[in-house]
Amino acid sequence: MGPDPDVVIGIDSSTTATKAAAWMRDGTLAGLGRSSIPLSSPAKDSYEQDPEDWWRSLCEALHDLWKVVSAQRVAAVGISNQRETFVPLGRQGTPVRPAIVWLDQRCEKEVPWLAGKVGAERIHQITGKPPDMAPVAYRIAWMLRWEPDLFRAASMFADVHGYLVWRLTGAFRTSWASADPLGLFDMRSKAWSREILEALDLTPDKLPEPVAPGSVLGQVSQAAGAATGLIPGTPVVAGGGDGQAAGLGVNALVPWRAYLNLGTAVVSGTYSREYRTDKAWRTMGSCSGEGYIYETSLRAGTFLVDWIVRHICQAPPEDTGVYRRLEQLAADVAIGSQGLLALPYWGAVMTPYWDPLARGCLVGLTGSHRIAHIYRAVLEGIALEQALVTGMIEERTGTEVKEYVAIGGGAASDLWCQIIADASGKTVRRSTTVEASSLGAAMCAAAGICWYPTPEAAAEAMSGGVTWVAEPSPEASARYRELLGIYRDLYPQLREVFSRLAAFSARG
Repeated sequence: MGPDPDVVIGIDSSTTATKAAAWMRDGTLAGLGRSSIPLSSPAKDSYEQDPEDWWRSLCEALHDLWKVVSAQRVAAVGISNQRETFVPLGRQGTPVRPAIVWLDQRCEKEVPWLAGKVGAERIHQITGKPPDMAPVAYRIAWMLRWEPDLFRAASMFADVHGYLVWRLTGAFRTSWASADPLGLFDMRSKAWSREILEALDLTPDKLPEPVAPGSVLGQVSQAAGAATGLIPGTPVVAGGGDGQAAGLGVNALVPWRAYLNLGTAVVSGTYSREYRTDKAWRTMGSCSGEGYIYETSLRAGTFLVDWIVRHICQAPPEDTGVYRRLEQLAADVAIGSQGLLALPYWGAVMTPYWDPLARGCLVGLTGSHRIAHIYRAVLEGIALEQALVTGMIEERTGTEVKEYVAIGGGAASDLWCQIIADASGKTVRRSTTVEASSLGAAMCAAAGICWYPTPEAAAEAMSGGVTWVAEPSPEASARYRELLGIYRDLYPQLREVFSRLAAFSARG
């Protein structure tokens, strides 16, 4: 006989890799496996993946994990997934076309098309998300309009969570917290919106069954066990989208604590028991199964930092020390970067303006500015944007966010965390948990097998501690409040300019 099961696995299937982490009852990491996922761009603004790579990567990550953790120790598996990505499948589960990834922007014209059929405000009230290119609904609309034969050949439109659950158990089921980012889910009734589905010529049977986070969705099949190394019969539990899962992983389940993921994009979430909609945030379902996340999203986070390093500094990829050198230089630059202000809309803007034509810019450049000023201005611009949108949440909900729990690669930067603390006037705590999305999925798994009564209770018991804290300086915060007043006016005064530039570019 093998050992008694004493770990739960959190599968984090992200855009570029799958991570399979084994977690103890107290949230201690017992082992980690990893495997990459390729991403293709067949045309400008188009991003696709082969769903078989999602499955291959999951299998390889688990086999990597088995080098340090026995599969016999596994009590259950939970899943966290890249959001707003889908694959249309035929009757035998074969893709009728490659999966369309959340980065894809081919559906720009379908956003007003679907909004015109259903109503922009109606879509916002049902789904919690204003019409925007991010939710899957608009890429399904694109497929309906431009690939009608493939659309009709599809018998299932599966999100990443639903697809992996099908490969593991044979059943198409997904989490509420994975269904809701698709823009097809009624956030109040916790069911697919027939109103939106009818506009897309869809029926609920063509989508995975949505189930509460922390619910057992099925058991690992014999075939899946042979492929993954998991013991057949192991429970597979509903987790959620990677953003909400990360919030659960750091126990950001009170309104005064927001999670702040300083990753490729900057994503922050504030918890509430109340369902509210506003253009200052996207309303997402919590992986706790109770309540909601008011989520803000800036597409250019460490992506923008890397862009500066590679294309402005022209540092080669092997020069990993360039970030440390730039931080040291930027730390010596005064607040405000000598009159240089960055609007960090390199990937357009979602919250709070929802403008696909918005673009990034540096305002105030002079001949005396150097790379240290530009680097600091970019860090400050992202921090000011976060202060702006969090302030809108506070103003419109009547709550006060007192602290951020910082995760993601950018959270390793002391300078950036301190700038965020000073610009927002809030404490920034760096979490010990690096794999927060995986841990959130594991918390759901722990609740699913009754280690804890709810995912919320699992979060209380399993979330990690803090490695470092940045407290806001009163003097620095006063300076940043003044700078925020200038920053707040920047986009409104440039909105028309962005629109005219887009029209000019469209003419070739």
